[in-house]
Amino acid sequence: MARSARPARTTLAVAGAAVGALLLGACAPVTTQLPYAPSDGTRVDFADAQVRGLNLVVIAAEENAPGNLLGALANNSDEDVVFELETPGAAPVSVPVAAGETAYLGADGTETLIDNVAAIPGANLEATLSAAGETEEFFLPVLDGTLPEYADYLP
Repeated sequence: MARSARPARTTLAVAGAAVGALLLGACAPVTTQLPYAPSDGTRVDFADAQVRGLNLVVIAAEENAPGNLLGALANNSDEDVVFELETPGAAPVSVPVAAGETAYLGADGTETLIDNVAAIPGANLEATLSAAGETEEFFLPVLDGTLPEYADYLP
């Protein structure tokens, strides 16, 4: 009685599909290794990558009201840096950050206030962040106290 080649072909097909899936998976980009803002805020990278804004967001009750800037400003350079945030209709906000340090905005009950947020909560505010002689334009998310984690940060 002759042996059937069907089980051998099935095993070979399954093994080939498994090897193909592994090869295709290994070729895919690993997006978790890309820099990103892990929460509701925006990441601002400067060209030299020595200074950056991390997870920046503003909390305001309504349009044209004061807002509390949250996030972090990182200075990985060897010199002290002053970050300056500009938004339409508001006075510039300056935050000094020592060399090799990170300033956490909104930590320990401190407030970094934007005197006039010219966007409604849920919108994005055009903003410019400057530091170390570089400038980046970006969209700054505006949130209100609807989410419980931000309610305590309303100015």
